[in-house]
Formats: sequence, structure tokens, C-alpha cells
Amino acid sequence: MADFKIPKATAKRLPLYYRYLNFLHNAGKEKVSSTVLSEAVKVDSATIRRDFSYFGALGKRGYGYDVDSLLAFFAKTLNQDHLTNVALIGVGNLGHALLNYNFRQTNSVRISAAFDVNPDITGTIQSGVPIYPMDELETQLKDQQIDIVILTVPTQAAQDITDRLTKAGVHGILNFTPLRISVPDTVRVQNVDLVNELQTLIYFIDHYSNRPKEEAKQ
Repeated sequence: MADFKIPKATAKRLPLYYRYLNFLHNAGKEKVSSTVLSEAVKVDSATIRRDFSYFGALGKRGYGYDVDSLLAFFAKTLNQDHLTNVALIGVGNLGHALLNYNFRQTNSVRISAAFDVNPDITGTIQSGVPIYPMDELETQLKDQQIDIVILTVPTQAAQDITDRLTKAGVHGILNFTPLRISVPDTVRVQNVDLVNELQTLIYFIDHYSNRPKEEAKQ
């Protein structure tokens, strides 16, 4: 990310812009307006212009934005111009799915190591990723210089493992467990609760959609 602070809401939208700029680049487009971006990413054009303004003059009035220049800028801003290795902690059903996926749509992030307590899979390679026993966690994180991890362990083990991770120097945790883990101020946590997101979606469909109430209750 950039060396100066920008609003968190803006930071969350930057990957959306970057993804669509990649699409435009691959399609051979040379320029794009905030209006076209707005229609594609479903963010109003005024918000897009405000987001971009935090980084200076990225476009020209009456011309729009140069796709290649903007793509290169956001690639650097989002650290997409170099590879970031991450570790996966917990290779259950969700962990296996993440290993199979392994961020194949991007060349900038890769799961390079995974850890589990199951002796049947430790010491093996799954989807091209070596699986280490948990007693090698701190050593491998240090040796491979990994400071970002994905946490997909059982809830009861989440905090103890998090404590080990923070002591090992991890700076970022993508937390797929329902537990809201406690970390020092030096560690950033992104919580991904699939059940909560699905329940929220169901609630909004039931209470805010245009479906007749009779249909919504069926």
C-alpha cells in the first residue's frame, strides 16, 4: 500500500479498480473514464474520483485515465509487482479448497507452506504445497520469511495458534474461524465469516427485496 494513510473504505475498493483495469488492459483498451469504471465496479463516479485524488493527479479532465499507467500505479500501490508468500494454518475441508485455488488468478500471492496436526498429511505435498507439522510452525515461518497467514483451524485452537503466530512475527492474519481472535496492535486481522455473510444475505433478501412476502416465507 501507499506510504501515507488513506481511508479504509478507499483501501478496500482499490483491488476492485485494479481487477477491472487488468480486464481493460487485456482487452486492449487504452483509456477509461470514471463513468465507465463506475458502471463496471458498481461504485459511483464521484467516489472513484475522490479515491483516486488521494494519490494525486492520476487522470486528465476530458480524457479520463490511461489504463496502462493506472494499472502500473495500482500494481505498485497494492504490491502486485512482486510475489508475497503466505502460509495456510489448518488443512481441513476449507484449507484443502484454498490450497486447490491458491490464488491462481493473480501472480502476486501464493500459499507456499501449510501446517496441520494430522500425521496422515504432514510431510506430504498437497496441490504443490508442502504440509508441515505444527511443531515446525515457528521455524518454517522464519526460514521462509512468511509474515502473512490464513487461519482455518477449529475454533477452540484459534487463539492459542494466533498467540504462537504473533510471537513468531506474523503481521497479517486472514481469519476464517468464527472466533474474533485477539492480537497486538502490530498485527492486522481480516475476518472472513462465511456463515455470517450468508445469514446477512438471507436477511436482506427476506426484508429488503422486492419479492412478495408470501414468496419470501416459502
